[in-house]
Amino acid sequence: MNSAVGMLDADLLSDTRETPATLDAFLAQVERRAFRMAELQLRQREDAMDAVQDAMLRLVKHYRTRPATEWAPLFWGILRRRIVDLQRRRKVRSIVVGWLGGGRDDDGDELPAWEPADQGPGPLDLLHDAQSYADMTAAVRQLPQRQREAFMLRMLEGLDVAETALAMGCSEGSVKTHLSRAMHHLRDQLEDWR
Repeated sequence: MNSAVGMLDADLLSDTRETPATLDAFLAQVERRAFRMAELQLRQREDAMDAVQDAMLRLVKHYRTRPATEWAPLFWGILRRRIVDLQRRRKVRSIVVGWLGGGRDDDGDELPAWEPADQGPGPLDLLHDAQSYADMTAAVRQLPQRQREAFMLRMLEGLDVAETALAMGCSEGSVKTHLSRAMHHLRDQLEDWR
């Protein structure tokens, strides 16, 4: 659910971004989005932080002399590869542990088998998700009907503007206006979940 709240970020709605003047400014700009993406894919906060940090360090170390317009594709490519590497390591580790089992020590006593960490969300994450879902549901219910329809069709169903206009029986401009107002309202209501 946190990813759905993250979708409300205005950054995710616009395709055009100003190119930052310095590499530090670029890294500050992408830090939160990169962490959200990594955490969504890795499902562990610590691994996500490591992946983002590694991607940032590699960008600075190897590509700081590149033009600013190349930083974004380079960074996202590095981060994607880092995430894939971490996912592969987890899979290999769990296969090897499954093959080896716990084994026996010198006295013949059975050694405890190492079990990989539970990859599922913890109780605090589940509570956080439930709370954010409840808050988002309440905020969406407060929207006027046309704004709620535009938001649900565009953001939750994934329809494009033309399809949404057809479904709502209005012009594409109206869809954009309704969605913009809905997003503004939801951003205000869900500021604590950013």
